[in-house]
Amino acid sequence: MTPACASDYRELARRRIPKVLFDYVDGGSYAETTLRRNVEDFEALALRQRVLRDVSRINLATELFGQPLSMPVVLSPIGMAGMYARRGEAQAARAAQGAGVPMCLSTLSVCDVEEVAKAAGAAPWYQLYVIKDRGYMEALLARVAAVGSPVLVLTVDLPVPGARYRDVRSGLFGGSSPFKGLKRAWDGVTHPDWLLDVMVRGGPLTFGNVAAAIPEAKGIMEFWPWVVKNFDPTLTWDDLEWVREHWKGPLVLKGVLDAEDAREARARGVDGIVVSNHGGRQLDGVMSGIGALPAIAEAVGDDMTVLMDGGVRSGLDVVKALASGAKGCFLGRNWAFALAARGGPGVAHMLSVMRQEMMMAMALTGCTDVRNAGREMLA
Repeated sequence: MTPACASDYRELARRRIPKVLFDYVDGGSYAETTLRRNVEDFEALALRQRVLRDVSRINLATELFGQPLSMPVVLSPIGMAGMYARRGEAQAARAAQGAGVPMCLSTLSVCDVEEVAKAAGAAPWYQLYVIKDRGYMEALLARVAAVGSPVLVLTVDLPVPGARYRDVRSGLFGGSSPFKGLKRAWDGVTHPDWLLDVMVRGGPLTFGNVAAAIPEAKGIMEFWPWVVKNFDPTLTWDDLEWVREHWKGPLVLKGVLDAEDAREARARGVDGIVVSNHGGRQLDGVMSGIGALPAIAEAVGDDMTVLMDGGVRSGLDVVKALASGAKGCFLGRNWAFALAARGGPGVAHMLSVMRQEMMMAMALTGCTDVRNAGREMLA
């Protein structure tokens, strides 16, 4: 099948990778109400179709935190992406660099930040989970700065992991249970293309950025108990001072869903926020990202850069987000599925499709420059 849109990669990924990995990317928390709401609220949002305007030239280029982008999208941080394709984060970063957009590397990536920067020829944005060992965090931030990462994205909506039932059922969080271990092994063996690409040729398969902090763990599955145990649930607004002490570049908070929190972030001198419910993977039953976006954008005005994620499945959705107050969108599942299905070339193709969809949507709404997109584009 030749993918016609980003969502087509979902089915290709489902066929190629083990169910345990597919469910990890595809699923949400609890009953997955917010996961569905993220998509449904985009679908319910109506644009104004405008006619008889000169749309022969459409500009998608913009700038975020001093960095030029060919279009207003960023590859969102995705944990374990190196398990979807061989050295997956490195492949995705090369594709993003080729498309002229940033990739934001997860703390829980398989490829470490040094490998990704070398592979892409440019340092990625870096997403930070704060763990209890602040000494290790300081060293990690120094590594990120040393490779030249331009933006730090601090995820603030995961003080504890959400209740993700699909991952329990699939065996991802099965620990040392012999039955679940056998289940995961069978899941891998029955996907031979993936097995050869990732498990045989794709090593080392560890969380590269934090592997040195847990030398006793020998594989990805052994890291999960450590991750749950070592995430720092005591993180507060006051800890932003500690982050600022060890990071001198632009600081973005990811996981803001309330206007009051957005105003607090502005008061604390944060450079940007990502309006996000973690892709429906944390607290179920909350607002969608696109639903929360207008009030948050209005609350902070032009004092900080507002981005969003959650439910963005097409270039049309990106345009709707811009019209609702965002300056750009983080893309998560789109690139994860494209990577799982066809590696870096899949990510590159997905981004080209998204670009064409944005061009068409801009033309049909009569807006010729993404920097001018606003509420007047919505019905």
